[in-house]
Parts: sequence; structure tokens; C-alpha cells
Amino acid sequence: MNEEPKSNVARLRIDPAARQRPGGTVKFIFIGVAVVAVIALLVWKPWSGEGQRTVNGKGGTIAATVETAAKNSAAATNADSTANSARPADDRVALTVSGYIINRERIEISPRFLGVVKWIGVKKGDAVTNGQVVVLLDDAEYQARLREAEGRVANAKVAVAKGELDYERTLQLAKTHIESKQNEDDARLQLEAARAALREAEGVAELARTYVEWCTIRSPINGVVVEKLVNPNELVMPQSFGGGRGPSTALLAVADPKDLQVEIDMNEADLAKVSLGQKCRVSPEAYLDKNYRGTVAEIAPEANRAKGTLQIKVQIANPDKFLTPELSAKVDFLKAD
Repeated sequence: MNEEPKSNVARLRIDPAARQRPGGTVKFIFIGVAVVAVIALLVWKPWSGEGQRTVNGKGGTIAATVETAAKNSAAATNADSTANSARPADDRVALTVSGYIINRERIEISPRFLGVVKWIGVKKGDAVTNGQVVVLLDDAEYQARLREAEGRVANAKVAVAKGELDYERTLQLAKTHIESKQNEDDARLQLEAARAALREAEGVAELARTYVEWCTIRSPINGVVVEKLVNPNELVMPQSFGGGRGPSTALLAVADPKDLQVEIDMNEADLAKVSLGQKCRVSPEAYLDKNYRGTVAEIAPEANRAKGTLQIKVQIANPDKFLTPELSAKVDFLKAD
């Protein structure tokens, strides 16, 4: 009985010699991996150069330029030639820098007092002339104040007329000793007080008239509306107390398109090449074939320590439609003759 189970267990055991893997199979696997790696290296290496592929043959070595590298090279050559043709080399140029075109003066038109916009007669881009009416504020309150002040002036004039009559009568009676000297003095002082009250009433009326005139807002210069900041029925005031959510503090922004400058942040290492009144040549980045005469008009008295720059402004002579504020431009600073 015990012999039969032992024989079954013995048959299930694996022979130690059979458990060992044949060494030849492992060698073939390593050889196969090495061959694949060598082939991949040979395929990748010719393409790893700077846009060139090398093919070895009996006749020697042939170098073929990759098509993309040729296109990039040709594009770079064309760009260089275009730039050179637009901005030829000039021995007179001491320094070339970039800056931004700006309006020399940008005027924001603000109200003199709290009010409501009643009418706006211009929009962004419209040309305006000096003295042209551009905005009307609601003047109903100030018209009422003006009428009240004019009524006070009328009453003061009546009081002056009455004081003059009283004084003349008292003066005549005083000459005949019917009225006393004191009554004469009282009449004269009352007349002077009436005249002073008239001058005061006239001043109040003039102030009310001024407020009415201030409700009509005019352009201070000949120029163009560069920004429209409010719309009709909006509340406006001279200055804001409520931060960004407060009432508007300006109505319009106007500037003269014929008075332009280029604003430059000059590196401190180049300041020795720039002087006040130096002649320049300005070319807008959008139209590099356009050149304009310029002059260094302003050198800031204080530098920006964080950036290590000093602000320079170049005045452009005879600007035209190709110069747009806030676009960039190149400036050539010319050497002195």
C-alpha cells in the first residue's frame, strides 16, 4: 500500500538536469538585441548632423543638404537682403535703438465740477478745432442759480436808486438846517451799503454765469479725439474719490497728430553717444522704407535705477499718416558732421 503513493510522487518530480535552460537560446537573444541596436545606430547617425546626410560609396563621400535647411537658409538670406535694402549701412549712424511713437501732448478734457453729461458731439477719431464745442453738461441747476442771482442784482439796483434819492433829499434839507448833520451821514452810509450790496449781487451773478458757461466744454487744441471716455447721461466729476468704481474724471482725450515724438528707454551704456539737439533718423517698424528727420528734444533728468535706463524723447519733423502713436519705431542717432 505504501509503495504505490511513493511511486506516484516520484513520477511527479522534475529531473534537475531538465530544469536547466539551454545556454544557446540565451546567447541568441543577446546577439539579436545587439544587432538591432547596431542597425538603429547606423540609421540614426546620418541624420543627426546639421541638416546633412552622408552616404558612403565606392566613389567617395556625397553630402546632401536637407531641404528644410536649404529653405531656412534661403529665407534668412532674403530677410537680410530686404533689411539691408530698407536700411542701408551708414557710417554716420552712431547708435540704433527702438522706441515707441507717442503724442507730445495728450490732453484729457475734464469737467470743473460734478455734473451729468447731456450731449457729446464727437467720437473717437474725429478731428476737432480749438474752441469747438465737444460736450454739454446738464445746466438746469446752474441756469436756475443764475436767474436767482440776476434777481438779487435787480433788487440791489433798486436799493441803490432809493438810497441815492434819500441821500439827495437829506442833503438838500441839511443845507437849510431842516435835517441834522447826523441824518445826512446816515443817508450817505445807507447809500454806500446799497452800492456794496449791488456789487456783491453782481459778483454772485457772474459766478453763476461762469458755471453755466462751464457746462459747455470746448476743445483746447486743434487735433484728433484719441479716446472717448464717457457717454450721455453719465455722472462725471473733476477727481475720483471712489477708486476705479467712482465717477469718470475725464470726458475725452485729444492730441495733435502732427506733433509726435519717439520715446526711448536708453541703456546707460549708450548715453555717451546721445546729446540734446542731436540729429536722428526715424523709421516706423511697420514701414521701414519710410524715413523721417528727428531731433533729440528731451533727456530725462532722472534715470530708472531698476532698469538701468534713461528716457530719451526724439521730436519727429513733418509726421504723416504712416506714423501711428503707440507703435514701435527704429531711431538712428547720427554722428555730428
